[in-house]
Amino acid sequence: MDVEETTLPGIGLRHDFRTRSGRRVGVVSHHGGRRELVIYDTDDMDTCSESIPLTAEESDALAELLGAPHIVERLNNLGKAFAGIVGEQIKITPGSPYDGQPLGETHARTRTGASIVAVVRDQQVIASPRPDFGFVAGDVVVVVGTPENTAAVAELFRVG
Repeated sequence: MDVEETTLPGIGLRHDFRTRSGRRVGVVSHHGGRRELVIYDTDDMDTCSESIPLTAEESDALAELLGAPHIVERLNNLGKAFAGIVGEQIKITPGSPYDGQPLGETHARTRTGASIVAVVRDQQVIASPRPDFGFVAGDVVVVVGTPENTAAVAELFRVG
């Protein structure tokens, strides 16, 4: 089973994998120590259907259940697989063409090749926002892709 690691700039790390039944499950580890168990939608593997905050004690128990030493060993080797990929934080400013608009209207992945992996609003992380997620001024959009791809997303959100 392959565990994928994605750096979420300003947030922390996301580790996820696909179960044998095809479900995608992950953990978002925040810089401040918080963790969330994330379960993805069965119809759209990029959409989070459930996010469960975990206390430190719950995280430890889950790690023990899943065999933490083996997982940590595999995760330590994954960083090398993402050469050339960057993460950027892009703020939605008042007057942005997408202030008040849903994520799906951006067509960001199709137009730029980059992925919007999270949105930070009021110090809360919304991992894998759905296409109907509405942006508001002040949101920080976490984008992953090549430097060129992430710059293209920043240009999409720029006030014209």
